[in-house]
Parts: sequence; C-alpha cells; structure tokens
Amino acid sequence: MTSAPENETAAAPVVALPAPIARTSVSTDVALISTFAAFIAVCAILPGIPTPSGVPITLQTFAVILAGLVLGWRRGGLAALLYVVLGLAGLPIFSGGVGGVAVLAGASVGYLLAFPFGAALAGVFGGIALRTAPRLQESRFAARLGDWAVRSVSAWRYPLLVVAGLGASFLTIHPAGIVGLMVRLGISLPEAFAIDVVYWPGDVLKNLAAAAVAVAIFKAFPDMLRSRR
Repeated sequence: MTSAPENETAAAPVVALPAPIARTSVSTDVALISTFAAFIAVCAILPGIPTPSGVPITLQTFAVILAGLVLGWRRGGLAALLYVVLGLAGLPIFSGGVGGVAVLAGASVGYLLAFPFGAALAGVFGGIALRTAPRLQESRFAARLGDWAVRSVSAWRYPLLVVAGLGASFLTIHPAGIVGLMVRLGISLPEAFAIDVVYWPGDVLKNLAAAAVAVAIFKAFPDMLRSRR
C-alpha cells in the first residue's frame, strides 16, 4: 500500500522570467530629442554662405535630415519641431543668430517651417531603407556583386539612407522653401524655382554626409538602430 498515487510527481518550482529590458523610455526620448534640437541649433548658427536671395547656405538641412535618419520619424520630427518652436519663442538659434516670430517675414520662412516635416519624412524613408538593406544583402543579385556586398549590411545602408534623405528634403523642404520665396519676395514660380536650384548641389552633399554619419552612429551604437521610432 502506497501513500500517494504512482503518477504523482514533485511540483516543479515556478521560476519567474525576468521582465524584458526596456530599450527606450520617456527620459531617453526627451534626452535624444533635446540633443538633436541643440545640434540643429549649432549647425544653424555656424557661419553660412550668403546668397542674393537672402537665404544663406547653412548646415541646418544636414542636421534636420540626420535627426530623422537616426531617431526615426517621431523623435526626429519632434527634435526639429522643438528647434523651430524655441527659435520662434525668441532664442537666437536660427541662421545668423536670430530668433523670434519676426523671422516669419523673411524669405527663408518656407524652409524653416518645413524642417519638422523633412525630419519626419526622413525618418519614414530611413526606416524603409534600413529594413530593405538586409534583404538586398541576402539577395542573389548582391551575391553576384561580390563578397563585400554579402558581408556588409552598411554597403547597402549608406546609399539607401542617402536616397531617403534626398527624398525627404526634395519632397518637403524645397517645395515649402519655393512657396516661401514666392510669398515673401513676390516672385513667380519659375523665379523662385531658379533661386531654389542654387541650393541643390549643397543639399546633395549634406545628405551624403548625413547618411555617412547615420551609418557611423548605428555601427558605434547598435541600440540606436534598434530603438529608432
């Protein structure tokens, strides 16, 4: 006679699984948004190249696109928006070291107000590019190109991020800038377009640089790539 059923086994202790580590938090978001807003301000107040239109060539676009590529559409857009809001509130962080709502009367108003949209769209396009890069790396086409394309995801990331930045810039910042030139200078669309074209070569170079910096950041800080949003 036994004191317990034969199929009765000792109850296994229940082990609680550790909670997943949160890679992002409100404080992290605030810190990153504030840091990139400050970076945009630094790039804006650096001496620019004056042009006849009154809109100088500065590094603002570089910083705005970089914010979107690195942080993602939401945080990148908020970083650019914070920069614009602080400048309109009176901080001298716009190009030329000026601030306040008086800048809305200037010829560069369209470019300025488009910055949050440019950063957000760069974040959207950047996300698509970063998701596409591994698939391209694993494709048969990549294998035919050589071992370098198979081994290095960044070989695909860089050109795709360049395209993402250029797409965001030319779909938001440049069209808004042209409208601002037309309104503030009282000129026609072809005239405003002719002025805007002057900024295209510099904008291409700035997007090439922004993509390169973004790739370097993702290599140095992989968590930035996983947590962008």
